[in-house]
Amino acid sequence: MKAAGLAAIVLVLAGCAHPGAPPATARLPDLLSYELLRTDGGRMTPRPMTVAAAAEALSAYDVIVLGEMHDHPGNHVAQMALYRALADRSGAVDLSMEQFERDTQPVIDDYLAGKIGEASLRKKARAWDNYAESYRPLVEFAKARRFAVIAADPPTDIVRCIGQEGLGVLDTFAPAKRATVAASVNIGDGPYRDKFMGFATGTTGHGGGTKEAPSESALRGYAAQAARDDTMAESIVRHLAAHPGHKVVHLTGYFHAESFLGTVERIKSRNAALKVAVVNPVTGNDALAETQQKSGTFVLRLQSLPEAYLSDDEASTAIGARMAQRPKAACEG
Repeated sequence: MKAAGLAAIVLVLAGCAHPGAPPATARLPDLLSYELLRTDGGRMTPRPMTVAAAAEALSAYDVIVLGEMHDHPGNHVAQMALYRALADRSGAVDLSMEQFERDTQPVIDDYLAGKIGEASLRKKARAWDNYAESYRPLVEFAKARRFAVIAADPPTDIVRCIGQEGLGVLDTFAPAKRATVAASVNIGDGPYRDKFMGFATGTTGHGGGTKEAPSESALRGYAAQAARDDTMAESIVRHLAAHPGHKVVHLTGYFHAESFLGTVERIKSRNAALKVAVVNPVTGNDALAETQQKSGTFVLRLQSLPEAYLSDDEASTAIGARMAQRPKAACEG
């Protein structure tokens, strides 16, 4: 696999693949700046809107999925602004997070209830390295408003097991461990599978399909990806069923929700009556391409991040080191 293809699949599995885009211009003067454009999935000519106006429009939805580039500071500034504005308009707006795994829900609940401190939360709930600067403001806001925080993602070790052995490994787990992943996982054909396989084989640009037959490892990788999307969707739908009248803001890597695929389509498959909106990030200031206009209810325009790697050799070396450090998951029962 070429380094570019390898880089893409590693980033997709992490939920943070970077969308290709031209460099930002002066309209977005720094990495904390952002612009919200309403597109209604391509049905509306892109129209800039304030946070207040966007929140007013989004308050009509049951689930608001905030796609993100995990390491983009402007993305997190926009998330906080939107979450605050939605909460001011919509009553109970609970926070669902890819960044916490389902088995850590009791730890999160203890933190929200004031039973443990933040250091314990971060250690026991396996918080991401960028928790303090990127997610602490949202969690603290939810805590202050007495909103729930949903640990939506399956445990990383189990996702790795699926990637190593396939979806059948779930049948070998004890019931409590099996329950940390969605009861049903859809690995069938469709646009999302095509998009994932395009990244996995390194044969397609962002959002396209590929005719190349996927390898067994790519198929297992897709099963792992689907397990994440289905588990996040199940977590959200179950929470809303148990809390009528609440809304959910869900934070996730943009690949999981872009163009209303992934987690979004799996929410709808579980409860078609739920209204789901997507805020999808893009970088650069050029006119939005048609695919970008269709990528969300709103498009969040951000300044481009610095290039991570400037050559295939540089990327291959870095990714190889990351893969070598990744422990093999223990997949017994």
